[in-house]
Amino acid sequence: MSPVDVLRQSFGFREFHAYQRSVIDRCERGEHSLVIAPTGSGKSICFQVPALMPHWQGDLVLVLSPLIALMQDQVESLQRLGIDASFINSTLAKQERERRHHELAGGRHRLLYVTPERFRKPAFLAALSQRQVRLLAVDEAHCVSQWGHDFRPDYTRLADIRRQIGNPTTLALTATATPECQRDIVGQLGLHPDEVQVFYQGIQRPNLSLEVEEVWGEGDKRDAIERVLGKEGFDGGATIIYFSLIKTVETFSTWLDESRVPHVCYHGDLPRERRQRVQQRFMDGGCPLVLATNAFGMGIDKGDIRRVIHAETPGSVEAYYQEVGRAGRDGRPSLCLWLYDQADLMTQLQFIQWRNPDAGYYARLYHHLTTRADECRALGWDWLNGQLQRLSRHDHRLATAIAILDRHGVVAGPRPPKCFEVLTPLPESLLDDQQLEQKKRRDQLRLHAMVQLAREPGDRKAFIDRYFSHIP
Repeated sequence: MSPVDVLRQSFGFREFHAYQRSVIDRCERGEHSLVIAPTGSGKSICFQVPALMPHWQGDLVLVLSPLIALMQDQVESLQRLGIDASFINSTLAKQERERRHHELAGGRHRLLYVTPERFRKPAFLAALSQRQVRLLAVDEAHCVSQWGHDFRPDYTRLADIRRQIGNPTTLALTATATPECQRDIVGQLGLHPDEVQVFYQGIQRPNLSLEVEEVWGEGDKRDAIERVLGKEGFDGGATIIYFSLIKTVETFSTWLDESRVPHVCYHGDLPRERRQRVQQRFMDGGCPLVLATNAFGMGIDKGDIRRVIHAETPGSVEAYYQEVGRAGRDGRPSLCLWLYDQADLMTQLQFIQWRNPDAGYYARLYHHLTTRADECRALGWDWLNGQLQRLSRHDHRLATAIAILDRHGVVAGPRPPKCFEVLTPLPESLLDDQQLEQKKRRDQLRLHAMVQLAREPGDRKAFIDRYFSHIP
């Protein structure tokens, strides 16, 4: 049976997209690949088809995915097609996790979806050790990179994870990775650039209209949103309006309430159950307008999103491209409007400060964790944040710094109380202001690219292609 036979019999598609067969052939030969292709272009087929090849029977394709809701949706879709796929994550009750561990160890499942954090669990590792992992698929691979725009500490342990499971053939997939991010993904996977072929597919979304409208203040933004919500040609579907700040979401929500415009709001400060209800209501069509921060993102696979409006400037071309990529997945015309207010750049510059603590901050944090450990454990996160930053309780450097310490294995975990348990000394890299300043400068350059995109007089899709197209 050939890959095309599997594609037709299991998925109902007649032919592969241009890049899919080449990637699958490399997987068959045991060769590594990095795929950079638009959301909705069929990247998952590149690891799902190999998993179903007859001569892969008994072997496992292990898929690392960052979002629990997304992996559950993908597994349910595969199971409806009669494909033996499963997931193991924190949503499962203990008894169900143990059952799936037993199935895994016993040879069931051709595809298994997990988050990288699952490799912290001894029971999972014990079950996985009974299987031969033939292919490791790393979804949303930009999370691997220290320059990626969706930082996940456990994604930076992929080289160790690969070694744990026998250094299998590896396929990394993402919609967004600059040349620098591509190099970092390859390095973080423990691979050499010569071992990895990069497949870059470009934006390839002719149905998306990328528009930028310069505005001045909140009043202009309200007028533009009101006009776009009533614009003909993009009606009959859903709309996402993105904001950078929770307080701005709330401000515009109040305005829409006063205007009697039905909508829902989604941001990271909402309880998890509330976020799930909001997302489900939007996905089901119960409320087709959502105001959101970038917390509303991965897993939003809804075909009829007709408008994506950025009411505040995103921090990078990567973030912008991920978010506009949620529009028009059904192929119909869709509008992506960015309301460009230069004042919003100050918000993003503040975010860059928070994402880039200097060496002095790391030294102060480590001092408190080691010499005032009892107080940290007793008084908690807010007390520690107040000790480190007395000028503003809204300073978010602590969250960044703890995530970095967790990534380096300095602390026992990313959240209290484990984040207060020190395991090793600070690495020299976190005491090197020159190296830390380099990372900060790169973030500033990414924001500058957004300014260039706003001012681009020509084809903005061509600008985005130039931004992502170079191969490392």
